[in-house]
Amino acid sequence: MTPSASAFVPISGVFPVIPTPFDEHGAPDTDGLRTLVRYLIACGVDGITYPGVASEVGQLSLDERFELTRVVLSEVAGRVPVITGASSDDPATTIALARAAVEGGCTALMIAAPPDKAGAAAQIAFFAAIAAAVPNATLMLQNVPPPVGAGLAPATLLEILAAVPAIRYIKEEALPSGQRLSHVLAHAPTSLDGVFGGAGGRYITDELRRGAAGTMPAIELAEVHVALFAAHRAGDARQVRQLFTRMLPILNVQAVFRWSLTKYVLQQRGLIACMKQRMPGPLLDALDQADVDDFLADLQDLLLPAADLRALGARTP
Repeated sequence: MTPSASAFVPISGVFPVIPTPFDEHGAPDTDGLRTLVRYLIACGVDGITYPGVASEVGQLSLDERFELTRVVLSEVAGRVPVITGASSDDPATTIALARAAVEGGCTALMIAAPPDKAGAAAQIAFFAAIAAAVPNATLMLQNVPPPVGAGLAPATLLEILAAVPAIRYIKEEALPSGQRLSHVLAHAPTSLDGVFGGAGGRYITDELRRGAAGTMPAIELAEVHVALFAAHRAGDARQVRQLFTRMLPILNVQAVFRWSLTKYVLQQRGLIACMKQRMPGPLLDALDQADVDDFLADLQDLLLPAADLRALGARTP
């Protein structure tokens, strides 16, 4: 029997992308993954995203993706919406991942526009096949720059939206994301419910003032992203800017070191046991780590205290 998603519920706000913690041997750490889910819920996030680029999804086996997605959905247990990444190079694999996520209770499916499908027609055929295979599912088209994704132009996105109304959201990560977001929102069909920003949250102030429905940043400063979005909802633009400015030193480091920065911060806060990453990329050295320690100290008043993290299962002193 073909699964179908639950009734559509609009989503907005802060949906951080959970990284995949690994142990010292490089195997997924499911206990750590569950701790990260509990941490995000304690931070007051609007929802959770897993897996995505920040999860090193390209370095996970298909079996790992099925199992780790099941772990996240199980730990969330319906407490907040979950956007599940179901992207792959193979349409059949994407459909299998999508069906499993819907059966597990996800709220929406995030699927990257494939880089090997040039032009609107090929993308429309791809997303229409997904929509037909998982009827009533809410789809989010992830527009990632090449080589990971297609980096589609706004005009092409609009063609796809008009042809595949099951796509209710876009995650825009091609730059300049703010201008692209403005164009899509100005011309989108009524079936589109919102555009989310990504890119670690580095362009969040521009995206929000242009009408973004939400943001899907990395996880390490979830408390600050939640506070920033609360200020946005309250119409306090000054507080939004202040919180963004306080995050900038960490965001700057994250732009270069990506997984290494995220995992270092999470380990320092006791939320994961090991900084192991599978994805190739630069690693923080001792001087970089010292910088990050100072930047984190400057943000301590905005972060959950160590006692609260210990109650979630963190290994804090």
